[in-house]
Amino acid sequence: MQKKAGPLFYVFLILFLFAVMFPFLWQMLASFKPPGELFGESAFSIAIKEPTFNNYNLVFTERPFGTYLWNSLAVATLTTVYAIVVSVFASYAIAWLNFKGKTVILGIVLAVSMFPQIATISPIFMFLQSVGLTNSWLGLIIPYTTFALPLAVWNLTIFFRKLPLDLAEAAKMDGASIWQTLTKVFLPLAMPGVFTTAILVFIAAWNEFLFALTINTEESMKTVPVGIAMFQGQFTIPWAEISAASIVVTVPLVVMVLIFQRRIVSGLTSGAVKE
Repeated sequence: MQKKAGPLFYVFLILFLFAVMFPFLWQMLASFKPPGELFGESAFSIAIKEPTFNNYNLVFTERPFGTYLWNSLAVATLTTVYAIVVSVFASYAIAWLNFKGKTVILGIVLAVSMFPQIATISPIFMFLQSVGLTNSWLGLIIPYTTFALPLAVWNLTIFFRKLPLDLAEAAKMDGASIWQTLTKVFLPLAMPGVFTTAILVFIAAWNEFLFALTINTEESMKTVPVGIAMFQGQFTIPWAEISAASIVVTVPLVVMVLIFQRRIVSGLTSGAVKE
């Protein structure tokens, strides 16, 4: 019989949620404040004397923020699609096919993700510049795979290994090929894991900063994180506009996670129950 949570549990839960959400809520308040209320005594006030939507208007009228959003959406989506397609085949092979060195391969995949970006940015930039891929979507998608593929392969390998061995043996007894076993047996069952991995890869690509800052230097090819960082002027920092832009970028991700939270939770808890 399960014990009911006591009132102390809910007190700690509310405090924890408040601590987690406080930076986002404070930034949302700042996005509606005029510049005069961002400093001085009113800066620490929750109440807004003269709320305004002008900060959001300035983000889209005085800056090419719509272009930044489109670039981030395109690069993150294409990176996610590519990483998921490749990692599904790689993870299935590592999890279920017998061949020498697959443990070493999985270790190398994990080791690649441990390299700091700053250590790899120079050779990657020189390569992309030599083939003319700087200031392009493909020029970001290629280096993004250095963190997207390891993340996807590692996660999906775990999901595939959690699937019952009996399914593979039954498919083999029925004469199914390796391709049929993957597409008709394992992949439908692994979809919660695939979906969860796709969300994680998308968020990682959406928030990436260093590669986007170094490789795409033209204004028309910048992504959202770089675009927001460039809001800073020579003598002033438009905190209200930065807050508004941050809210615009964050809200779609929050909405996406809330819409697909059941699939995400299903994927994250897949295999947690012993069969």
